[in-house]
Amino acid sequence: MTGRQIFGVLLTVLAICAFTAPMGAAAESQSLPLRVRVDSVLAANTDKGIDPALAVSGIGERLKTMFDYSTYHLVLHQELETVCGKQVTFELPGGRILQIAPHAIVQNMISMELVLFEGTRPLMTTDLRLINHAVLIVGGPKYERGMLITIITMGSNDLPDRPREHRRVPHPAMAAPAPGAADAAPLPPNNDSPPQQ
Repeated sequence: MTGRQIFGVLLTVLAICAFTAPMGAAAESQSLPLRVRVDSVLAANTDKGIDPALAVSGIGERLKTMFDYSTYHLVLHQELETVCGKQVTFELPGGRILQIAPHAIVQNMISMELVLFEGTRPLMTTDLRLINHAVLIVGGPKYERGMLITIITMGSNDLPDRPREHRRVPHPAMAAPAPGAADAAPLPPNNDSPPQQ
């Protein structure tokens, strides 16, 4: 998996997210607290099923529909709070670093920059927009006996979870990755409680 492949997949995510709601409306308060959750999940074929921490939130079943593995184990759950203009950094399993910087909030959409590092080398830098509390799933790279899946959620309880105007939200299958690329797709907001460690 290369940074270019990840970048291409996330551009697909960007196009889908941009379709779901307009960004031309007046910006809401940029000082709202934003909760950023990053879950690192090991997907493997060890026939151990879905980690109870993933089953509680329903994300385990979502992963089963997107990937072809028999086991989904939560390796690391991290949560940080930030505001627009303030970057947060997450250390991922395997030595990678993920930096997330929210830029602006318009209606229920949050625009942000994601930068993924391997050591000091940036693998991917991209800007995207997600609906409040939507879930972004990025599959890859290979990790231990399977693949590492990174689940990113950002949101504020002071924002609506859906567009104010009635708009169709594309099915996650529309974000199918290019051959050989990491898998990435935005999922509709899930209002269940996040997994706890």
